[in-house]
Amino acid sequence: MSDHFFATHFGTYRVDQTPEGPRLSGWQADPQPTAFGLSYLELARHRCRVVQPMVRRGWLEGNAQSIRGADTFVPVAWDTATQFVADEIDRIAGNYGNRSIFAGSYGWASAGRFHHAQSQIKRMLNLAGGFTASRHSYSYGTASAFLPHVLGPEYAGTNACAPSWDQIVDHTDCLMAFGMRLTNAQCDPGGVGRHTVEQWLGRALDRGMRLIVVSPDTADRPDHPNAEHLAIRPNTDTALLLACAHAFIRNGEIDQRQIRQLTTGFDRLAAYVTGDADGVAKTPEWAARITGVRQSQIERFIEALRVPTSLLNLGWSLQRASAGEQPYWMAIALAAMRGQIGRPGGGFAFGLGSVNSVGQPVRRLKAPGLDQGHNPVSDFIPVAAIADLLANPGGALEYNGQTLSLPDIRLVYWAGGNPFHHHQDLNRLRHAWQRPETIIVHEPVWTATAQHADIVLPSTLPFERNDIAVSSHDRTIVFNRATHAPYADARDDHQICTMIADHLGVADKFAEQRNTEDWLAYLYAGYREKFPELPDYRTFRQKGIHTLDDELEAPRSTTLLAEFAEAPEAHPLSTPSGRIELFSETIASFAYGDCPPHASWVAPKEWLGGELAQTYPLHLLSPQPANRLHSQLDAVGASQRDKVAAREAAVFCTEDAVMRGIREGDTVKLFNARGACLVGATLSETLMPGVVILPTGAWYTPEDPTDFASLELAGNPNAVTQDRRASRLSQGSAAHSCLVEAVRHE
Repeated sequence: MSDHFFATHFGTYRVDQTPEGPRLSGWQADPQPTAFGLSYLELARHRCRVVQPMVRRGWLEGNAQSIRGADTFVPVAWDTATQFVADEIDRIAGNYGNRSIFAGSYGWASAGRFHHAQSQIKRMLNLAGGFTASRHSYSYGTASAFLPHVLGPEYAGTNACAPSWDQIVDHTDCLMAFGMRLTNAQCDPGGVGRHTVEQWLGRALDRGMRLIVVSPDTADRPDHPNAEHLAIRPNTDTALLLACAHAFIRNGEIDQRQIRQLTTGFDRLAAYVTGDADGVAKTPEWAARITGVRQSQIERFIEALRVPTSLLNLGWSLQRASAGEQPYWMAIALAAMRGQIGRPGGGFAFGLGSVNSVGQPVRRLKAPGLDQGHNPVSDFIPVAAIADLLANPGGALEYNGQTLSLPDIRLVYWAGGNPFHHHQDLNRLRHAWQRPETIIVHEPVWTATAQHADIVLPSTLPFERNDIAVSSHDRTIVFNRATHAPYADARDDHQICTMIADHLGVADKFAEQRNTEDWLAYLYAGYREKFPELPDYRTFRQKGIHTLDDELEAPRSTTLLAEFAEAPEAHPLSTPSGRIELFSETIASFAYGDCPPHASWVAPKEWLGGELAQTYPLHLLSPQPANRLHSQLDAVGASQRDKVAAREAAVFCTEDAVMRGIREGDTVKLFNARGACLVGATLSETLMPGVVILPTGAWYTPEDPTDFASLELAGNPNAVTQDRRASRLSQGSAAHSCLVEAVRHE
């Protein structure tokens, strides 16, 4: 009998057959299965499912005054719906050109390699003439655009900048972790077989490594005697790192070999740090005023960096802020100053604990997924600029030394993602979302994105179709066998796109005369070509799961920048100088005031030390939730059980709550000039005053869908976060630079 497994972005599960139907249990090889994933199958027959193809009434009737998000829907047959879609693609492309079609489709719909929604629609649209695309991600967009200037393009990826965990276990004396929340390591873009981050960290701590967690919340510190916490104001980490640099420059504790041989531009940075360039010395006293950290604590932190092997780890959250490039740049500079570049277990890391895969010492299990083909349209936007694109047709956007021309978008096609979850300032997005002539969405459930579409095509959930899922960062490949038949009239994205391609006359090129089973066998053959030790497809399909090797037993160690540090002339970086650029002439040539040419303290417009804090004195942080992935599974399981007053729970410092008359369990309104949302209050003794934590992912629910400044009812933080980006260089999301006020809501 075949084994039955189900792989997701947050874990791999066994499927057990019970009298009540299929049920998920943790895969026995996973030391820490993600508990919230056990509720996934509850969505199979949930009331939020989309039953059949639906068309918005106002769009169908040609009523230009009707409002997306406040209209009713009319059910139609599949052939009618897909003909509508094909006709709109033809019409828009014919009248305005294919650059007027935007296929953002950014999201984490499925860990499957074939039923990857955005690959399916982009393959189909490329055959129809192409589309305007997006680049980067909300999670890591600032770093992806910025790091190539400092380290070279090969260091732009989310897994590119970290030593491997086994190196940390064996060599790191002190790990300084900025913004590390271990619950984030439950998930990964490529799927997760085994969750091992906490195992690795525990082994390092047990060996004697010191861990200093730098964040506003003491609860981020693991429960271990070698772990400690340093409370810091949000968005001020760069100031702390600058103060460390000042101490080492002042005391002559700079590794001159690394600075001379591995970097360029140190003199310019040093002049800024000492104050010779601007008259402001970046001393611990200076940093204490900015960060809210006592000067004595900063000096103790500096002392911790004097160990033989130190590692600065910055979470992805730090670069999702105004001037989000700066803490990453300063961490690189400080690592070089201390002679830590290329040292096993030392230097800098970006993203240890942000997802499961960063730092995993494994052989990467990578092979091509579904080929999207060639996009004839060259236009693109950074992913977080979607509202700018829709609101400013024919306008321009400064990005990374370029001026991007913004096409006049008439058709938006989205599958596998939820912009009404990812994007900031949802009131602004909702207003801009009204402008396109047609919005098409594939959705299994009635998200806000579906409710704001014109044509909604009901897609299957991952457990309603066979697929191959690959956890590339722990070498596990899974045959995802369907546990349920498709709900109602739902169809998978490949079936949907094949129908549309047929109307467009490109079905043969789209499907290549393969059915789904043929495609799965074809994709698996690509993996087996690269990894011949994999079993044949029939055996794999029967077995259900295969793992190549065990990283805990035979780790594939990575020392970041080791070859470069050992022989920089023989192994130069792909930067203009061939070295780490502590001052970038390229960035200087852009003349961006919000991204100086070396690491700098750039005060955000919204932070607790700024003028706006007099009006909105609480800094809102919106991390990834611990009880779901983004907005997935918000309607079921742990996410529903954890609601407070039927809304997303926001964590307030007890001192802040008492000052406002807020008690545990109260309904509270968070607000600023951009909008307002209702949350359920929980009180904390570990959170520093002036900070509120509201995880992302509550399904966006405006009280009045006709009002673009409406109160949001479910607790979605993007009702109040700003749509201003990190800088003109990266145009990355700056969600973590957000000030609000809070009041009890009767």
